[in-house]
This record gives sequence, structure tokens and C-alpha cells, in this order.
Amino acid sequence: MPAKSYTSSRREGVLSEKEKMKEVKTILIERIKRTESIESFRFKPEEKISFLPGQFLQLILDQQNKDSYLLNKYLSFSSAPNKDYIEVTKRITGSDFCNLLQEINIGNQVLIEAPMGDCSFKDSYAKIGFLIGGIGITPVISILEYIAKRDLDTDVCLLYSNRSKDDIAFGHEIDTWSKGNSRIKVFYTITDQEPKDQRYDFGRIDKQFLMKNVPDFKERIFFIFGPSKMVSAMENICNEAGCSKEMIKAENFVGY
Repeated sequence: MPAKSYTSSRREGVLSEKEKMKEVKTILIERIKRTESIESFRFKPEEKISFLPGQFLQLILDQQNKDSYLLNKYLSFSSAPNKDYIEVTKRITGSDFCNLLQEINIGNQVLIEAPMGDCSFKDSYAKIGFLIGGIGITPVISILEYIAKRDLDTDVCLLYSNRSKDDIAFGHEIDTWSKGNSRIKVFYTITDQEPKDQRYDFGRIDKQFLMKNVPDFKERIFFIFGPSKMVSAMENICNEAGCSKEMIKAENFVGY
């Protein structure tokens, strides 16, 4: 079973012929610990990799067997396009892939195939929303950074659920972008225990949480990224609230 599959309501953003999927050699230049169990890996490509915010790549750790689902995984870009590096972020689980990934040293070469995926952001989107839990935040970061750096007029609402405050990946970056752009609104919710900080709600994302924080939800395109169960649950919430199916863009992280 492939590590990741994607579905979306329609194809968004057509890449030019020069930007079609290709294999590129990269060098690991930095590792960043995001939480106790989540780590980011930054690679400098030998040639430019063009992609759209929200897309993903394949990290090929077994070049002798490129069909290996155990060692060649699909990961979202967690950095905006047009930088001199690309970044992916992974929850470290102790799998064969994670163990091999952690053995890569700064300066080691890694093969990447990219870009992939239709669940991507377009500059023309006026209002968007995200229903996200845990590691599903990775492609959202690519989109948010892109919007923030380009100072787009896009109105954004991010609903982001985690077990605890310490499990929030990219919290500093998200808060920085939202403070610098009033059109980016963030609503955190914690599920394991009621937080003392009033900036965080308690409980899971549900229809009431959506309708309370995003009253104009029917006007927004919603992105949903994450493991299959999470994606299915968030799609059900959208359906219960009366969102149009054409306004929902979902991508499943399968076998993550």
C-alpha cells in the first residue's frame, strides 16, 4: 500500500512542462525538532524543484528498489515554494523508514521525486479554511508561509487540534504569521486535558467548534489533510454543517 494517496474535488493549479514531476538529488542541510516526536528535514536540491503550496514529494531512501513502500515514503512539503531549500516534516515512529531517515547525516545525499498532488492552493482563493489534527499540519505550513510571505489578501481560518500544547508543531511560526497578518486567524484546541491558557479550547473539532469560530464557513474552500480516519471525520463535520462538497479539498496520509 502506498504511503500516501490524495483525493480532491477538482484539479487545481496546472504545472508547466518544465515543472512536471522529476527526480532530483538533494543534500541534507538541517534538521529541526518541532515537538518531542516530530522533526523537520531541510534539503538543498541540485536543481530547482517547482511545486505548488500543499503538494507533496517522494523521499527515496532505497534507490536500489524504488518500489519499496517501506523505505520510499510520500511526505508533504512543509516549506513554501521558491526557497533555496525544501523541507519535509515527519512524526518519528520507530518504523524502518524513520530509523533510516534519522541515520542521514548533514551533507548526505538523498533522492527526491516531486512534485505530486492536486490538493494545492491557488492565489485566486479569496477565503479558505483548514480542519487539521496533529501531523496533518505539514502541508498547511507550506500554504500559510506562502500566503504570509506574499502578503496575499486570502482570508484564512485554521482549526488545529492536538492532544496537548506541547504537541503543537510549528506553533511559533503559525502565531508569527497570524500576528503579522490579520487575515490569518487560528483556533487551537487541546483534547487530553483542559488547558489553563485561554488561547486554547478544550475538546475535539466538531460541528459546533466549526460553526462558532468560522461563521462564514459556507463561503470557504476547506482543506483537510491527515490520516484517513481524521480526514473522514473532518469531512463528516463539513457535511453535517452543510458545506458544499465542491468546496472541500481532502488528502489522505495512507500508511503514515
